[in-house]
Amino acid sequence: MADKWSGGHSCSILCLNVSAEGLVASGGERGELALWDGGGSLAAQLQLPQADDVTSVVFSTRRPSTLYISHGETISVLDVRSLQEPVERFHVNEEEINCLSVNDTDSFLAAADDSGVIKVVDLASKKVSRSLRHSNICSSVAFRPQRPQSLVSCGLDMQVMLWNLQKARPLWTTNLQECDMEEDSSPSAGQFFNPPLAHSLSITSCGNIFSCGAQDGKVRIFRVTGVRFERELEFQGHRSGVSQVLFMPEAYWLLSGGNDRKVLLWDVSSDIGKQQKSPAKSLQRRKAQAAASSRKDGKLNKVASNEHAGVVPKLTIEHGEKVNWLSCAEIKGSRRVLVADQSSSVSAYPLPEA
Repeated sequence: MADKWSGGHSCSILCLNVSAEGLVASGGERGELALWDGGGSLAAQLQLPQADDVTSVVFSTRRPSTLYISHGETISVLDVRSLQEPVERFHVNEEEINCLSVNDTDSFLAAADDSGVIKVVDLASKKVSRSLRHSNICSSVAFRPQRPQSLVSCGLDMQVMLWNLQKARPLWTTNLQECDMEEDSSPSAGQFFNPPLAHSLSITSCGNIFSCGAQDGKVRIFRVTGVRFERELEFQGHRSGVSQVLFMPEAYWLLSGGNDRKVLLWDVSSDIGKQQKSPAKSLQRRKAQAAASSRKDGKLNKVASNEHAGVVPKLTIEHGEKVNWLSCAEIKGSRRVLVADQSSSVSAYPLPEA
């Protein structure tokens, strides 16, 4: 059973983040922001005067008392030691911001918005250093750990892109739908009605492996090699859109949350390890084997790509509400997955030890 953190919000909670010191921030509809201590008790609240939905919250890694929040087209910088008026504001995006990311040197802040633009703010000069672009809504952006000028983004254009801040164009781009069409020469009608609109990203602490959750219910895992990335693994995670993915501090433990009201925990360490030497060739070989085994009466039947090696959830949580955001925190000596959903409470579930 989940512990419920209540009293911080009156509307749906849209986003979560945990500081290096264990403080949890939650942002919600109508400009509501709450802070929770390590035990799940309400520590502070703030009501933004404009009442725009708080769509993303992220703590600085270098300065855990600094919290960046997006609301409407605005980014506010807050000091959580005194949760009052913003210390600073940036208004660099022209449409609603969906996701914020700050790099691990606290030198750049990226804000992805509904127009498909990612504005990258130089936090020293307080100015926009880059404007990166998707052709549709940019739903998620994330800086790569240990690589302060490198970031990954995804959007409803079904594109996943790798960027370096020294260049205005992406280093590498993958279209999720085109990849699926290449792997299955006779796609089912479901692919057209449920295209892989990309909703969320998460990167491992090493910075070379990242996951992407999409509307078709699949979780895809990629490996970055130099200035490009290769798809390493994919599996059917949910029966409907994957709204959130989150790599945990452990090597290759992954949480996913979906519109099917489930939260799943995956251990993909053995599957990723098998592909380390040649991820592209390994993926092609597995696809060829699956295709060969599925030919019946001269027709190619689509095979679920997680059938290989039995990629199954380590834990299934029947949450009961569509998942808006996932986070993970150490609470009273044990790990909890924190879930934000359509309700006004944060749910905290215990997780097994690695």
